[in-house]
Amino acid sequence: MASASSSSSSSSSLLNHTCCHDVFLSFRGEDTRNSFTDHLYAALKRAGVRTFRDNDNIDRGQELKPEIERAIKESRASIVVLSEKYANSRWCLDELLLILEQRLSFNHFVLPVFYHVDPSDVRNQRRSFAIEVEEGVEGSKWTEYNVNRWKAALADVADLTGMVYSGYSGLTLALHANQWKKPEQPVHLGMLPNPDSFNSSVYTVGLHRLHIIENLIQSDCIYTYYLHLSSSYLFGWSETEFITKIVGTIDSELDLKLVSTPAHLIGIDSRAIAINSWLEKEQSGDNVLAICGMGGSGKTTLAQFIYNSNKQKFGSSSYLEEIGKHSKQSDGLLGLQKQLLTDILGGNNIGSISNVSAGTRKVEDALLVKRALIILDDIDGHDQLDALLGTRASRTQSKIIITTRLLDIRAWFRSISWRCEVQESELLNDDESLQLLSFHAFGSKIPMKGFKELAVQLAKYCGGNPLALKVLGSSLFSDAEEPREKNSMIGVWRSTLNSLNSLKGDLDCKIQAILQKSFDSLPHASNKQLFLHIVFFFVGEYEGYVAKILEHEWHAKAGIRTLINRCLLTISPSKKLMVHQLLQEMARNIVLQESRDPAARSRVSQTDESYRLLRNGEGSKTIEGLALDMQKLHEGMTSNPSTLDTATLAKMDKLKLLKLEHVELKGSYKNFPELRWLYWTSFRLKKIPSSLFGSSLVAIHMSYGFLEKFEPPMVLNSLKILNLKWSFNLVNIRHLSRLPNLETLILSYCFRLSLTHVLETIRGLKKLSLLDFGGCNQPWKDGGMQASLLVPFPDSLKLLFLYRCSNPLTPLTNLKMLRVLDVSSCPNIKYLLCLPSTLEELCTSWCSSLEKITFESAGFRLRKFEYLGCGNLYEIQGLFKLVPLEYLDEADLGHMKWIKGYHDTKEMHICDDFTTYRSHRAVLYEYGIMSTYLARIRDQSMPTPKYMSLSAFLSFRVPSCPENGRICGLNITASYRGSGISLSASYRDKYTRALFAKVSNTSKGLTWMYNPVIYANVEVGEDAGWFSYWPIGNILDAGDEINVSIIVGDGWMVSRCGVSLVFMDDDDEVEPKYYKDYKKEEEIIGGALSEFELATGSYYLCRCDYFKSTTPDWFNMLVGDNIPRKDLHGWRKSHQSDYKTSYMEPFAYRDDPYSDWL
Repeated sequence: MASASSSSSSSSSLLNHTCCHDVFLSFRGEDTRNSFTDHLYAALKRAGVRTFRDNDNIDRGQELKPEIERAIKESRASIVVLSEKYANSRWCLDELLLILEQRLSFNHFVLPVFYHVDPSDVRNQRRSFAIEVEEGVEGSKWTEYNVNRWKAALADVADLTGMVYSGYSGLTLALHANQWKKPEQPVHLGMLPNPDSFNSSVYTVGLHRLHIIENLIQSDCIYTYYLHLSSSYLFGWSETEFITKIVGTIDSELDLKLVSTPAHLIGIDSRAIAINSWLEKEQSGDNVLAICGMGGSGKTTLAQFIYNSNKQKFGSSSYLEEIGKHSKQSDGLLGLQKQLLTDILGGNNIGSISNVSAGTRKVEDALLVKRALIILDDIDGHDQLDALLGTRASRTQSKIIITTRLLDIRAWFRSISWRCEVQESELLNDDESLQLLSFHAFGSKIPMKGFKELAVQLAKYCGGNPLALKVLGSSLFSDAEEPREKNSMIGVWRSTLNSLNSLKGDLDCKIQAILQKSFDSLPHASNKQLFLHIVFFFVGEYEGYVAKILEHEWHAKAGIRTLINRCLLTISPSKKLMVHQLLQEMARNIVLQESRDPAARSRVSQTDESYRLLRNGEGSKTIEGLALDMQKLHEGMTSNPSTLDTATLAKMDKLKLLKLEHVELKGSYKNFPELRWLYWTSFRLKKIPSSLFGSSLVAIHMSYGFLEKFEPPMVLNSLKILNLKWSFNLVNIRHLSRLPNLETLILSYCFRLSLTHVLETIRGLKKLSLLDFGGCNQPWKDGGMQASLLVPFPDSLKLLFLYRCSNPLTPLTNLKMLRVLDVSSCPNIKYLLCLPSTLEELCTSWCSSLEKITFESAGFRLRKFEYLGCGNLYEIQGLFKLVPLEYLDEADLGHMKWIKGYHDTKEMHICDDFTTYRSHRAVLYEYGIMSTYLARIRDQSMPTPKYMSLSAFLSFRVPSCPENGRICGLNITASYRGSGISLSASYRDKYTRALFAKVSNTSKGLTWMYNPVIYANVEVGEDAGWFSYWPIGNILDAGDEINVSIIVGDGWMVSRCGVSLVFMDDDDEVEPKYYKDYKKEEEIIGGALSEFELATGSYYLCRCDYFKSTTPDWFNMLVGDNIPRKDLHGWRKSHQSDYKTSYMEPFAYRDDPYSDWL
């Protein structure tokens, strides 16, 4: 028998066939119109299924036959209710013929419902389905031709998968033709006669023959059987349940409300995981999720996929597409409201809606009573949310997914006390991009031979944007196999790639239209101008830098937020402005459309266009920004370019932004434009022309130039940024007092400048917050002799960069606002003393002579600290102190004085994640814990722990104290060895080498997880011992249960661990001398460690971030599964892990030094 299940070909034909209805109902009116069919119709409408039946959908007075034919042809499915008198109506039989024709031609889904009739009677035309030719009746339609066709139709429909309602004790049979398949569960028939009374293996229930396969259970006269009917299984349903099953079958088999999704859904499953997980959450208040992203990034496709995958799990569902477009039409919002309410409530239950306000109230009420899956596609204004969701908080059980380019949509929901989760659309990666491009270009997920390199470059150009990949791939479709045609097509591909890489806004119009929606929707003209300025001149620049330059005229601080919220702009982790490649192309195209003549445009950044414009001396009344790189121009020219004159620039009245690289101008600078930003690298003159700078200048960037003297010719009140780095010949800076509002001064690698000279000239600058003097090794002189600085740094400094300077450094105690200090690679710095307590980031890497760092107070705020390669650094106040064993006496060591006897034993490689190897024996003081590493020594003088374990774990109860004694703390020891991973292999991942001691007082609910800042490295077969003293006697009482675990990283294994309690007489000295000194610091075990508290009573004492690369098993072994993994990201204190990205990396900035928060 045939199956009505849809195939891929059927889906295709359905898409090409106009469908106004989801379901056509065929039934015999006098049998079921006012009973079963009426109930079925109502159920379908409630479920949002567009259903046609004759009495509701045809106006009285119209001829029925044409309307019926049209309705069948415009429906995607038919339900044929075969009741007792169905075959008595030639009208019903003609409907059946047309329905089956549609099934064959358009894969029209047909579901026969056998209502109180036997399918075999329908199939064989028996009983009420026995139809005969009417002979001798003139004009009768019951001719031999028609009757034979109707009989064939009845036989065909009876052979389709259908549903049977028997009416016997409320039993319903679900038929699956020709499937001799045992059900997964026994089928309960209810009260039946004892099988012993059966004369055969056939028993009749109502009209249906049941073939008994196996008697399974007999209990209290209730028998359960596996059955085979004309179908595979049987359930006991009421009529209401039967109708629900029909509706579910229509929904699941035909997928009537599934939305069309694009072909080749690359990477969709992984992107749907988080949303599917969110959909499963049932808690109130977590009901809205917004998928945000740039145009063409796959937001709608992802929402469609989620909708199709999950709609069956909800009582009702609604998918409203292109809301932004439809809402702008006449009564657009009202129409959307009606569609939403129809989908949620079903049928005609929405009542009359006269205006949007009335519709909003009905939507709010509907959300209170219905559990629906709702997709609102392409929201581009808050008024649309007001209309479609209401403006009052509700405890809805619905799940609402929004696609939008508004990244700030969460704020609207917060205003009505709703929670909205935001998921930014994830662009395709390189492999996914290549697959999608190839599918549309070649019909395969891999490129055709000979096209791979071009395909990779084109996929990269699209930047993971699915729309661009689809459009570009389809436009370059090729199935050429003949060599000549193939080579020709390769030429087309190469030409297309060259056109796209020309950076002249040559973007496909379909892509341009989608991307430009976000640009056109910007609320202010200044936002649009700001976006274009950023694309042309500032992509990759710091946010704060750009904001300072463009704030005055284009309100950049607020404007950048708007651009981010419209998904036109992103901020990198290092706070730089980033714009997707396709959005940059869109912006160039917008400016290109201003005029074919570059001189008549607002911005010119193409080197060839800028050069011709300046060479021809045309000037411009429209250009606001211009960029020219002569080095690039040289690369594409066969002859030397012409010399350019300043007069052309003087004719550009509106010019505000000028970027010149390796450009030499001749002529007078009189009437030079009033710029806001001057970026001129390799400036050829030795001093600044008097008319070059204007009063509106905010930033000057003149690096790699030939200046010998810098002197502002006039007072520049607007200037905030001056960058003269790599000015090799610069020896003199004068009159910087003419820059009263200067905030940033960058003089790095100006080798001939003296810092003393610079400090003298900037002494009066009250707003200077950043000074970069890195790489300047000119001796700091006083009276002809090298000395420490006598001139202080300006008090206003917040960032100070003195990396790669060979001079010593004087105390910085006057810098009460200093946040960032970089003195990396300064070999002559031995001490950094009394650093300001305001300091948050400190870089001292490769300061080979550095021994000690102290702060003004113990309450310093240091959050980022780099000291790689500081092999002599032994103390960082408040963090740790590392003292060579030979410098300590027994009084210093206290309870561990026995280790003094091993000062001349084999040295160990003491390492950490920052410093180089230290080949000596040393004692570490950290968090009040004293510890050291020794090579394995088998000696009777080494104390034997009271509690020992040949594993990495032990447990014990604290005994009672001796008379007149008290507990001071714990001695904890561990032995470990290399387990098979060589140093060279493990050193590639610095996070694998670690030792943690975990001590838990389970009786008091306290746990400490301690990672010493240094470790003793051991190779395969080598042994090391770690010995420590923990002064926690004040929180140990008799009877407390103590658990101790030693956890090591990859390449090591623990061979044993041990613990001893340290008791002292009440009158004895308890604390080692070094511990008494260290105790003055705030962060000691047993003391104020609240900032290290992960959970109540659980403290994580670690200076390194191991858990960005550590496996979950290792993580769970340390902290258990109750603490989120993300809480341990961060080098020092768990709750500070969300601190902004560092401002420093060796010799470069990682974050925005122009940020206002400084």
